[in-house]
Amino acid sequence: MEYGCCQVSVAPIRLETSDRSEMVSQLLFGELFEIISKKGNWIEIKTIFDSYCGFIDYKHQLPVSNEEFEILKNEVSYSKNVVDYMKWNDQLFPISIGSELRNFNNHKVDHFRQTYTFDGDILHGKLSKSELMNIAFQFLNVPYLWGGKSSFGIDCSGFTQQVYKLAGYSLPRDASQQAEVGEVLSFIEEAENGDMAFFENDEGKIIHVGLVFDGNKIIHAHGKVRIDTLDYTGIYNSEYNKHTHILRFIRRLF
Repeated sequence: MEYGCCQVSVAPIRLETSDRSEMVSQLLFGELFEIISKKGNWIEIKTIFDSYCGFIDYKHQLPVSNEEFEILKNEVSYSKNVVDYMKWNDQLFPISIGSELRNFNNHKVDHFRQTYTFDGDILHGKLSKSELMNIAFQFLNVPYLWGGKSSFGIDCSGFTQQVYKLAGYSLPRDASQQAEVGEVLSFIEEAENGDMAFFENDEGKIIHVGLVFDGNKIIHAHGKVRIDTLDYTGIYNSEYNKHTHILRFIRRLF
């Protein structure tokens, strides 16, 4: 088995072996993946965290031996601030919130073949729902980006996945997959801060997800990460003066 680690701030995961191909997701700095195959300048990968598959440019990865992988997979903290910086070879290295700081000790991020200095704040372990929502609010006004999951651009399911990940919980990558996790609530009034609301299209397909808070509010990625009103119909956007998404159900993970 061969493994790799993302060595850039954000690396696109593409559907096919072309820079013009659709970006289906992203790797953030420090994320580990299994190498499935190699095709010229492209590597077919499967991410360790959520088993997402696609292609990345080989220049965006650092090879990881089996022995290194066994250590790195268990030694991870996350960068806490929306945008932060590490130092590498006396150069500033920008990273997004949620970057994986592996083998982190005494302000050092040691990936064995490269070592970085990091003096910022970190997240580690399971957090409360109030702490989860504090993480969510840090993403406010981050622009929408299909396939994105960083503070430089994010989509709806990337947003919910990253917020829960930083709080110590695992979610699948896509909204339709996330809609199968947790317990369905019977009424909107039962919703607590951090519960996930899912929305459907006219064919009944799950196409959107966001996080409920304060009873009738939702934070979600639509154009940008924004706060709107949630009711039994769905999301009401006061700027457009209309409902933009149709509510299917609300689920609770913890």
